[in-house]
Amino acid sequence: MTTTVFTDATRARAREIIARYPADRSRSALLPLLHLVQSEEGYVSPAGVAFCAEVLGLNKAQVGAVASFYTMYKRRPTGDWLVSVCTNTMCNVLGGQEVYDALTEHLGVGHDETTEDGSITLEHAECLAACDYGPVMTVNYDFFDGVDPQSAVGLVDELRAGGRPTPSRGARLCTLKEMAVQLAGFADEREGAVADGVPGEPSLRGLRLAEQHGISVPGFDPNTPIRSGKAGDKPAPATPAKAAPTGTTAPDVPAPDRKSPQVRTAETRQPDAQTAVPDAPGTKVPVDGAAPTSSDARAAEAAGTAANRPAGDGKPAGDDAEAQERNLSEAESSGGGRGSANDKGAQK
Repeated sequence: MTTTVFTDATRARAREIIARYPADRSRSALLPLLHLVQSEEGYVSPAGVAFCAEVLGLNKAQVGAVASFYTMYKRRPTGDWLVSVCTNTMCNVLGGQEVYDALTEHLGVGHDETTEDGSITLEHAECLAACDYGPVMTVNYDFFDGVDPQSAVGLVDELRAGGRPTPSRGARLCTLKEMAVQLAGFADEREGAVADGVPGEPSLRGLRLAEQHGISVPGFDPNTPIRSGKAGDKPAPATPAKAAPTGTTAPDVPAPDRKSPQVRTAETRQPDAQTAVPDAPGTKVPVDGAAPTSSDARAAEAAGTAANRPAGDGKPAGDDAEAQERNLSEAESSGGGRGSANDKGAQK
């Protein structure tokens, strides 16, 4: 048995997590268990890896491989507030890098580093999937939209002073450990912890456009009750909804599922303008003819091989192999060193 630092309450929660899965699928509990140990220590420590391996009957290498794959599992002590700044293309164009640079200078830390007081860990994120709100940053994965260097610095100062600023979208902020409890599958008992957040204006814009133009999901009935799944509680049959008029005169086209396997394969291999598309109005799909004979197949294969010469190991463009060989030969004949050969190459 491995000795760990985890409390009896954590062990009880671990047993509760494992009980959610079939007996022969207990290793599926590994992800929530990693969140559980992170909720106690603030990161997945070697002791946390050993704990998960112990309760699941795995070896530590298996647990460590999973913990090191997902970025939400931190492998070294992390602050209460994980501040992530998007520096990918869209946010970067809008000033994301300037936000990150300002926080780096203000906090005195770089990527994946924690402030001396242990309160804030800073990281730059490749993408936070909120391009229409950029530049964005998150605190423990809750969004703060349209930030700039000044507002970002003010935000971290408020966090360090003990405040919990309200995210642009989502529920109230919680610390990294509090968040890990929720990700492990347990309710956050804090008052207002899961209060409704404010929706984002770009998201509402799409909804308003759909309402304005009468766009809806075919067959969707918002009044259909959600069934409990109990015995005898059969789901109500779906009510087909009439599609909203679009103003087009184009004929209905078949769904993609009605394509033949041959056409689907052809489109997958060569999705260009020459590929016949059977569900376009007025398109005739050529019917497959007789299979080619073996001699025709061999001839086609030979022609393809001849037209696609294998890649060689020649020098890339701009690298004059002949000049290099000539310089080396001259260097060897004159007894010069490696440096003289390179100098001659540069002069040539």
